[in-house]
Amino acid sequence: MHRFFKNKQYEYPPNAIEVKHLSKQYKETTTLALNNISFNVKKGEIYGILGPNGAGKTTLMSILFGSIKPTMGSFSICGMTYKQRALRYKIGVVPQEYALYPTLTARENLTYFGSLYKLKNKELKPLIETALQRVGLTEVADKKIAHFSGGMKRRINLLAGILHNPEVLFLDEPTVGVDVQSKNIIIDYLKELNQGGMSILYTSHHLQEAQDFCHRVAILNEGSIIKENTPHNLIKEVKAYNLEEAFIQLTNNN
Repeated sequence: MHRFFKNKQYEYPPNAIEVKHLSKQYKETTTLALNNISFNVKKGEIYGILGPNGAGKTTLMSILFGSIKPTMGSFSICGMTYKQRALRYKIGVVPQEYALYPTLTARENLTYFGSLYKLKNKELKPLIETALQRVGLTEVADKKIAHFSGGMKRRINLLAGILHNPEVLFLDEPTVGVDVQSKNIIIDYLKELNQGGMSILYTSHHLQEAQDFCHRVAILNEGSIIKENTPHNLIKEVKAYNLEEAFIQLTNNN
């Protein structure tokens, strides 16, 4: 499934994602949901955005994958802006809410989402079979999503976002509400994709998972990034036992 294309005429930027002074204020509000956010995600990096409820994580992710527009600031992904249609083929989105059709089977869902990225059936069919096998769902591929457990839905939700092999993957709480087996399958598969070159921007409330999974993390609180570092260095910097303790210290003090 790792089909990374190289174009000699295209100069790839040094970062997968570049965010500069991004702010967002919703109508009828007096405060900023995002306040002058700047950060970069390196190519091949797993970067975590962590924060309490209402910190601005969902707003940030929604701006970056194009569902809402920022009030101020700019960003680029793979050197492109949201105004360039080609960008949609370079990114994958795995939302927290299931982006699946419950009355369709797993295989039908994946066929539909793959077709949105102009994957032809001859190419798409083996991709789907390989993906289903990798997440352990081949035997239930022709059952309707409505009959799947939460963990099984999460696995199909992930596959729907990565069938076209994006260069940058947005993950919003990819393991929320799943069993341990599904969680391990999802995280292991994501690590494989990352090792194949995929850059990942990830949000989660599972701080131990983030500590083990992310190369770097940013702590977002009240719309601003208050700390950014590797999990190890951030824990060391605030003299905490683990990332959860560091997170509590940092967000309680702001």
